[in-house]
Amino acid sequence: MIPFKAPLDDILFCLRHVAGADSIPDWDEDLAEGILEHFASFAEGVLAPIDEVGDAQGCTLADGRVAMPEGFKEAYAQLAEGGWQGLTAPEDFGGMGQNALLAAGVSEIFSGANHAMQMVCNLVPGAISTLLKFGTDKQKQDWIPRLAAGLTLSTMCLTEPGAGSDLSRIRTKATPSGESWRIEGEKIFISGGDQDMSEDMLHLVLARTSGEGVKGLSLFLCPSHQDGARNAVTVTRIEEKLGLHASPTCQLAFEGAEAELIGEEGAGLMAMFTMMNHARLDVSLQGVAHAARAAHIAKEYATERKQGRKADGSEAVLADHPDVQRMLDEQKALALGARAMTYLTMAELTLGQSRALVDFLTPICKVFCTEAGIRAADLGIQVLGGYGYLTEYRVSQTWRDARITSIYEGANGIHAVAIATRGLRAPDGPDAFVSLIETLADGNADCLALLADWQAARATMSESAIEKSYDFMALSAEVLYRAVWCKLASSGEAEIVRLSKRVERRPLPVRLPLTA
Repeated sequence: MIPFKAPLDDILFCLRHVAGADSIPDWDEDLAEGILEHFASFAEGVLAPIDEVGDAQGCTLADGRVAMPEGFKEAYAQLAEGGWQGLTAPEDFGGMGQNALLAAGVSEIFSGANHAMQMVCNLVPGAISTLLKFGTDKQKQDWIPRLAAGLTLSTMCLTEPGAGSDLSRIRTKATPSGESWRIEGEKIFISGGDQDMSEDMLHLVLARTSGEGVKGLSLFLCPSHQDGARNAVTVTRIEEKLGLHASPTCQLAFEGAEAELIGEEGAGLMAMFTMMNHARLDVSLQGVAHAARAAHIAKEYATERKQGRKADGSEAVLADHPDVQRMLDEQKALALGARAMTYLTMAELTLGQSRALVDFLTPICKVFCTEAGIRAADLGIQVLGGYGYLTEYRVSQTWRDARITSIYEGANGIHAVAIATRGLRAPDGPDAFVSLIETLADGNADCLALLADWQAARATMSESAIEKSYDFMALSAEVLYRAVWCKLASSGEAEIVRLSKRVERRPLPVRLPLTA
């Protein structure tokens, strides 16, 4: 096994040279670096060592409750005690009050060390944002301090057996009951739907309060406990999955569970999108983390594994062979490019000056970064050969854990349709995207030619947009990827410049799975 090593230098490089962190109001370079170093040490020493145990043991269900694998409860206690669950929560509610860009670095490290545990913990920032935007003063006071302190973990309850990506088909109902509501129905694929790490759970549940379609949906706060007793929410099963064995993916039955309306009745989807958009960028970071982890394993193995001879007859290692070096370069380029794309988007989100641009970039990041993580993990298996297919070096686990990211928080094909339809119809997003690419390219002729191709494709999308959406998303991702590589190369770092030449000469690595 090759121990997890947080890609701290690459994260700091992207924050400085691509995301432009110093343009963020109140950004403190030394503080940010100190926080990331501290969390990296915690992730390497506490979170990563239990990842393999979690994958082997999985979660168990007994009497309607989920038991996490060995060591998870103790690790979570340390995570909560360190204040990490409240990293972005306002200080008035007991949080650290840090910005989303810094939190992105922490989230990437968390996902690389232990994606399964990160899945259970990292819906909290989105829940806090939803409460801050839509909650009453009492709801904020009741829940944000508990979420920030790690006493409570949260879920996002959307999917139902008959309603996957089509939320208009949701049938879970909420009916008024005095000053509260009662929820009846079933939700599936609920990440961290129950666990024994936190004292309780706060379920954010999308339920029908009237009519048909999405306009009849409202959002509710449904706690796992009410007045010291269990609320009427039961885990009926834990799904058996390809990967993420230590993340309990639960089927939940709401049997008259008591809940509170958050936001306006009938405006539930708008409120839930606050949490969903955070989750989609977080999934992008998971893809980055898997790409980086796979690249690290492959490089460490390839530089040590003796294989064949060099031209001069001396002993060679795997990394000396051109085809292996090609794969290592592709992994590294994917990880760095995907990271740059996502951190750039997080910087725009933190600045808050162009919401339209963030909305346009988010699905592109989600698609590209998740495909990049899967591709890099697959390459890692190839570099290690037979040992990649075995479990000893755990690159196979990286692939298994990464594979879900292109499916959840909106399957990648759905995001492609969103860009080709709503995205291109948005008043400011596409033009802001063009301006961003021009700025990043900084006169690079090849990148600007690719942007011209994108503009030409954009002009044809008014007809048969859905049929063209897959290829248009691939082109959009390629434009952004090459543009951020122009920005990366402008740093002048020798290794970055070398990789940028590889990126310029070769077809986009992620294009193959996107268009196959």
